[in-house]
Amino acid sequence: MKHTLVEKIFGNKVGHEVKPGDIITVPVDWCMVDDIMAKFCIGKFEEMGFTKVYDPEKIVLIYDHFLPSTQADDTVAFHAGDAFAEKYGIKNVHRTDGICHQLMTEAGYVKPGDIAFGTDSHTVTYGCVGAFSTGIGYTEMAGILGTGEIWIKVPETIKVQIEGKLNEGVTSKDVILRIIGDLTASGATYQALEFCGSTVSDMSVASRMTMTNMAVEAGAKCGICIPDEKTAEYCNIPYDEKIKNLCPDEGASYSKVLTYKAEDFVPVMACPSLVDNIHPVSELKGTKVDEVFLGSCTNGRLEDLQAAAAVLKGRKKAPHVQFIVTPASRKVYKEALNDGTLEILSKAGAIITTPGCGLCCGRAGGVLTDDEVVVATNNRNFLGRMGTSKVKIYLASPVMAAKAALFGEITE
Repeated sequence: MKHTLVEKIFGNKVGHEVKPGDIITVPVDWCMVDDIMAKFCIGKFEEMGFTKVYDPEKIVLIYDHFLPSTQADDTVAFHAGDAFAEKYGIKNVHRTDGICHQLMTEAGYVKPGDIAFGTDSHTVTYGCVGAFSTGIGYTEMAGILGTGEIWIKVPETIKVQIEGKLNEGVTSKDVILRIIGDLTASGATYQALEFCGSTVSDMSVASRMTMTNMAVEAGAKCGICIPDEKTAEYCNIPYDEKIKNLCPDEGASYSKVLTYKAEDFVPVMACPSLVDNIHPVSELKGTKVDEVFLGSCTNGRLEDLQAAAAVLKGRKKAPHVQFIVTPASRKVYKEALNDGTLEILSKAGAIITTPGCGLCCGRAGGVLTDDEVVVATNNRNFLGRMGTSKVKIYLASPVMAAKAALFGEITE
């Protein structure tokens, strides 16, 4: 029997072949609890009667959405998480280190072939290193905390094959937005998106993270890339036979195959207020912009900040634009500080904030009001996400976001 990458990962964990539709119980390598869901997970954990966690070394608590706190009850989540960690011996607690989805691979937790669950829908990001990862609710997470396992239905897989070299100014953000537009927001519901082809192989792990991060915006259960030498280097592990075998079999069965030529991709944006409302930037020229947000678990990495800095070097943002830059992690912040990227962005007029989720989830400053327009590099443009329900959110690549900040309007 020929298998997709996700089927192989599940089969390796349960010790037998699996096929789409099978209901299996899988051991969990990593579980991540963020600050938003911490107190709810803990409450359910106690309600279920557990007296110990399954493995304190495999549990990661990350505070990122509520930092710095902006509401009086935000710190309740921190106190609840800290008390839980102390009671059960959980050492992997990140309080000011950055966004959960950046840290779960950057800090060395999730590796190729792992199975990971988290209390946030963008847990799908970890597929960038060839792992199965997906978001769950706090009740399911409470069960994992106590047992170390969970049941899951093996998903079908959509193969997304991209060949060729992207044109200058086109990024992985443009690629995934175009794919979401083609699939629609529900086109991959409870399926895996397997990204492959020479274009994906040429991408950095950071660029692949952007792709897998947004797989859920098409309804996917996970997004995943085939691990390679770049993956091994990023994860600081040897590129051995175990990793080399983490690839789909020739002749594996897919529910759908999408094929693209890299040269056909152009800069695009997701227009208000749906992630699959995709239009070429050329159709949006002249749209006035009030604010630009560069950051999030989608595009807050060093290469994203560098791409924006390349546009803005020696220039100033438009006077009326508020330009907010939020690195995805403390490590990214330090790297961008050391190589001069943050200096370029600061001289261009950017407000540089502490690493975290920031404006992506409507927290930590920068919220907008009726009829204002924001160009943002994050993953969702839903009504009310960044202010009132009449705020217009355009999702874009770091390159297009920087140009919007520079000219004060959407431009090619």
